[in-house]
Amino acid sequence: MTKTQPHPLEKLMEGRIAILDGAMGTTIRAYGMTETDMRGERFKDAKKDLLNDGDLFSLTRPQMIGDIHRQFLEAGADIIETNTFGATGIAQSEFFVDDPRERGGRKDPEFYQKVIEDRFLGELAWEINEQSARLAREWADRVGSATGRQRFVAGSMGPLTVSLSNSPDADDPGFRVVTFDQVKAAYKQQAQALIAGGADLLLVETIFDTLNAKAALVAIREVFDENGNEIPLMISAAVGRGGETMISAQTIEAFLNAVHHAKPLSVGLNCSLGPDLMAPFLRELAQKADVAVSCYPNAGLPNPLSATGFDLTAADMARYLGGFAREGLINIAGGCCGNTPEHIAAIAQALQAVAPRPLPAQAAEACAVESTA
Repeated sequence: MTKTQPHPLEKLMEGRIAILDGAMGTTIRAYGMTETDMRGERFKDAKKDLLNDGDLFSLTRPQMIGDIHRQFLEAGADIIETNTFGATGIAQSEFFVDDPRERGGRKDPEFYQKVIEDRFLGELAWEINEQSARLAREWADRVGSATGRQRFVAGSMGPLTVSLSNSPDADDPGFRVVTFDQVKAAYKQQAQALIAGGADLLLVETIFDTLNAKAALVAIREVFDENGNEIPLMISAAVGRGGETMISAQTIEAFLNAVHHAKPLSVGLNCSLGPDLMAPFLRELAQKADVAVSCYPNAGLPNPLSATGFDLTAADMARYLGGFAREGLINIAGGCCGNTPEHIAAIAQALQAVAPRPLPAQAAEACAVESTA
């Protein structure tokens, strides 16, 4: 059987730890955007507040999003994420569709079927994803050419605002607001648009409900099969204090087993409660995973008095991630909420001379050499 050539990111990780970017939302705060800035001319008549719909900035303030990509790339990021964490029709419906609960109704599969079929939401979700990927692609290529170092675009696919695993109704534990096929349809459109925009990788991230993630993975598989081509897949979960994947309440090992079939380039942990509380679960993941391991924690706990909204400084994050690297736990490192370009620059500096966690192929080769010595 002919061995396929490794992806350039795999080649990079054979020699060093790859650097992922930081928090888009945190960095946007520094620009002082207002509701008017978010709306622009296009969404000026929207009935709901849009300021928290940060993905829309890719359409209304693309220069700002491009500038943020530039900052993270110049800080040392090898991989930048598209500004699409909530860019599905399901997530966008929170900002553009009246909530039936305000009239005594409830959100249910019938409601979300209308969301899936809504032409405006579908076209909006596609445009956000495609344009966000094009923006990231432009800056990754521009900085990559200027520095002689290839940069990669990861299409960010966030966890949605609904859960397939839990009922929101304590009196009806079997009730689900949405179906698996509806979630899959939303993710499928997102994956297609991210690839159309030029994403190098797809990143299913901040997983708190593994069933939602499974729908995303099935959707991605369908897209790959239909396209006749695949791009690498990264998978990253958020964990609670006990190491469980939030709503799914799975252990790290159970989560790993649940997504292993997708044959990801990497699995990892992100967001959560900061690097200190993430540490024991990262160690377990690094021990059990047979693929690359990523780690991009929040900058500690939320703190409204901090300039970034989170406790840990750039030096703090560099110290924690540097410690993880020296333990041999990680192949990809970056930051989630609270991590600015300054944080990523400090992390990149701290990790530049530290060897990456040995990948399975490398470990096998090392064993073979030792056994024949």
